[in-house]
Amino acid sequence: MSSIKEQFVVPQKLKTWSYVLIAIGLVAFFTGLFLKGFSKNEEEQAVFIATIMYNTIFWTLVCNASMFFICVTTLAMGGWQQSFRRIPEAISTLVPVFGTITLSVLLFVVLTHKHAIYHWLDDEAVLHDTILKGKSGFLNVKFFVIWTTLAIGLWSFLGYRMRQLSNEANLAVMDSISGSRFIFQNTVRASMFLAWFGLTVGSTIPWLWMMSIDPHWYSTMYSWYTFASSFVSGISLIALWLIYLKNKGYLELTSQEHLHDIGKFMFAFSIFWTYLWFSQYMLIWYANIPEETVYFKTRVQGAFKGIFFFNLIVNFLCPLLILMKRAAKRNYTIVTFMAVLIIFGHWIDFYQMVIGSVSRNAVTLGWLDFGILSFFVGVMIFGVSNALSKKSLIPLYHPFLKESIIHHT
Repeated sequence: MSSIKEQFVVPQKLKTWSYVLIAIGLVAFFTGLFLKGFSKNEEEQAVFIATIMYNTIFWTLVCNASMFFICVTTLAMGGWQQSFRRIPEAISTLVPVFGTITLSVLLFVVLTHKHAIYHWLDDEAVLHDTILKGKSGFLNVKFFVIWTTLAIGLWSFLGYRMRQLSNEANLAVMDSISGSRFIFQNTVRASMFLAWFGLTVGSTIPWLWMMSIDPHWYSTMYSWYTFASSFVSGISLIALWLIYLKNKGYLELTSQEHLHDIGKFMFAFSIFWTYLWFSQYMLIWYANIPEETVYFKTRVQGAFKGIFFFNLIVNFLCPLLILMKRAAKRNYTIVTFMAVLIIFGHWIDFYQMVIGSVSRNAVTLGWLDFGILSFFVGVMIFGVSNALSKKSLIPLYHPFLKESIIHHT
């Protein structure tokens, strides 16, 4: 093990790129704040806030998906991911950072009663609307604030506990007793995270944060759809960092076999996302019930039609046609291209999910969206690289490390 590069040193060029992207994002934010945020036009104000909303929600869920990946493979007793485990751990360290931004934005929206984003904040409208009145038990400020705070707080805390336990894999060699105890503790903590993940990302949080922008509409598949979108993006982000570190001479114990399995996740969950996309759309289209079709009307027949179907091409057809072959999932260049494309495609998906309900008559995708995106990408690069440099890249004494080293598909 002495020849293995265990400690990641952040290249100056990577730091520079992160600073530049963050600077671009801050310029875009303050420009948008003065041009749109302080505008007397309520719709422009709403678009400005919603642009920050969908970006911060997207990156919070994507980074949280990394901890989900760790926990679900832990419960599956999977050892193949141990050689690159530090990557999803590093990505998950951004959940408290992006989560705090998300919490701040959402609290601002609900506590200042931005009706243009959440119509259910209008007490007068709720009083005279049967549907809004029926949902008022959970679509209210108190429940929204408490549940949002709990969700982000426990994601951060439970993820932190998993990472802290993981540090023990670098302290000392484990015998059968200490190894079994270590695995058991991992299993218990992973179970706690997954239970909370299911109660939030798997159900309530997408309803509260995004689906309630269209309070008259509902879909029982919406949370699964949001999860699939964020998880495949999270896997793609792991793939990008894995390839980057491999190209820099790190992760010597990680091979094409591991990349192949990551590629299979990217392919499989792109198909799973498409299954949910089609199921949600087809059933609502076929039933043609007015309170269900209202969501798709602006997206299929209105201004967002092009983005709606472009989304399907990028997130389904491209992964299907490009990642289907075994060789493609083992090729660094192809996987890098597809990882970037998938993340971009699902970012566009979150754009149309949020902005399509706030600005129904016009597509607003432009400099502000890409500027805010630059900020989050810059913070992600800075945060992940910094986290990777703080501890060994390989959990040397993890009981399952050998399984990862000899992994073959």
